[in-house]
Amino acid sequence: MVSHSSDEARGTLYIVATPIGNLEDFSARAINTLKSVGFIAAEDTRHTKRLLNHFGIDTRLFSLHDHNERDKSSYIGELLSQGVSVALVSDAGTPLISDPGYHVVNYIRGEGFDVVPIPGPSALIAALCASGLPTDQFFFAGFLPAKTKARKEVMAEWRKQSGTVIFYESTHRIVESMKDVDSVYGDSANLVLAREITKTFETFLMGTAAEILSRFSDDPNQLKGEFVVMLDCQTESDTESKDAENRRILSLLLEDLPVKQAAQLAAKITGEKKNALYQIALEMQSS
Repeated sequence: MVSHSSDEARGTLYIVATPIGNLEDFSARAINTLKSVGFIAAEDTRHTKRLLNHFGIDTRLFSLHDHNERDKSSYIGELLSQGVSVALVSDAGTPLISDPGYHVVNYIRGEGFDVVPIPGPSALIAALCASGLPTDQFFFAGFLPAKTKARKEVMAEWRKQSGTVIFYESTHRIVESMKDVDSVYGDSANLVLAREITKTFETFLMGTAAEILSRFSDDPNQLKGEFVVMLDCQTESDTESKDAENRRILSLLLEDLPVKQAAQLAAKITGEKKNALYQIALEMQSS
């Protein structure tokens, strides 16, 4: 446990998002925060130092990564208790999103210190909003297992998810991952691959897994960089089955309830949107 001093002396932990490629995405608030804190906890101090030098930031750095963040949590707590604020950054994007930091934030919150997010770039959000796939619901799977068998098992579970499924993949495993998607879903899943988001060669590839693999064969340059993979796993039969179940539930409820109440209760039962169920109920009642 950290021994707290007076509230006036307590520091703050800032979670600061950094650019994922284009340096113009670095916000003025993020820059000012990094200049004002006592220390910056960085995933790779060498990488972060280059970013800080570019923006004229000379704040002291220390390393915080997957292998030492549990130990560093108490160190950060001691700094905060002495009134020294700390900023946490990852190599690129928003910290904790498939990057180190969870144990630190969990510990610091538990010790009663303030944790303040400084929002900014995030590869998954940037990719999703430009993908053309559903954005009202999505599931982020992070990085997938390294072994094919385990990857396929994870992918098969996505049939239960509503909305768009998103995962990160490296240039070294993107081909194998696409082969696994093709094996599990065939042509029933629509994919969008976002490559090198905000960088010079930013590219979006769309189609089935087989079509994307064909693009890789035609143009090996498309294999370079880091990928955000997004897919809609809901097959037509899945959608039809869900619609039929919604109508069955509404039919039972409409026997005793007015349309508005039936839609509200159906939304609670199914998890579907109330307005959509209301329209279906109106249609059912009029027919």
